[in-house]
Amino acid sequence: MGSPALVFGTHQHTPTVVALQHIRRMRGGAQSHLMRCSDRNLYVVKFQNNPQHIRVLANEFIVTRLASLVGLPIPEAAVVEVGESLIQNTAELCVQVGENSIPCAAGLNFGSCYAVDPLKGQLFDYLPLEMFSKVRNPETFAGMLAFDKWVGNIDNRQAIFSRRMVEHKYRVSFIDHGYCFNVGDWDFHDKPLRGAYVRNEVYCNVRDWEAFEPWLSRIEGIGENLLWSALAATPPEWYGDDCVALEKLAQALFERRGIVRELITAFRNSNRHPFPLWGQKQIIWNDIPDLEQHSNISGRQLGHLRMGLLN
Repeated sequence: MGSPALVFGTHQHTPTVVALQHIRRMRGGAQSHLMRCSDRNLYVVKFQNNPQHIRVLANEFIVTRLASLVGLPIPEAAVVEVGESLIQNTAELCVQVGENSIPCAAGLNFGSCYAVDPLKGQLFDYLPLEMFSKVRNPETFAGMLAFDKWVGNIDNRQAIFSRRMVEHKYRVSFIDHGYCFNVGDWDFHDKPLRGAYVRNEVYCNVRDWEAFEPWLSRIEGIGENLLWSALAATPPEWYGDDCVALEKLAQALFERRGIVRELITAFRNSNRHPFPLWGQKQIIWNDIPDLEQHSNISGRQLGHLRMGLLN
């Protein structure tokens, strides 16, 4: 794949905001911090000197842009400028490395827009299964699985569930993409179970390839220029100004478009048995008692289907 005439490291169509206030430290290995920024929004900010790898910032940025092209629900990204004075005057803005506490790095860092302001709604990183009937876009779990196979996510898929006070249903969004592209190595080591959400129930209604549409076809058909533009806007300090490595990553992603179905099939055939209804007709709820004879559906999954959680 020849690279189009794009300038690496330019911030075309990428919002840049200034961090104004530290809110709190977030959970997780990257030791992110929740911060209010100059556009009045809250952002989960990952810093260049996070304990995982500096390329985690590039991974988050690239994956957010690619997922946006594919049409998956991922919080918007921003380049967050964090000033030295804010860090010096905020003791909590530090990362723990072993027994040492190190100030967070000033400069350009990655920000993921917080799904909903705590004063205006609710956000959870876990929902009990009996609450899944209140998720309005559960079909996107299948689309995100296809995407994670494409970008080589070696972690479990992370999701959050949010709703505004005036809304009755939750919206699932997908977060934490730092372990795509094999973290800082920017290569691919595909395994059947990698990149999947921990609960099989979110895939319980997958019957055929149609369940992965339109996202799978969009991945397979993504154009060269769109792919390159998504990568080219990454701040160069987030990948050590190594444009050769960025070009190789783009080349690999372009080539991997053609193996996503193969990777999904490997997951389908794994010992997790994630798609118990694969090849079966669309459920008619009056026929659900007949499913008790279906050897591939557990009693627990049948209960979820009875409640209509995955309809």
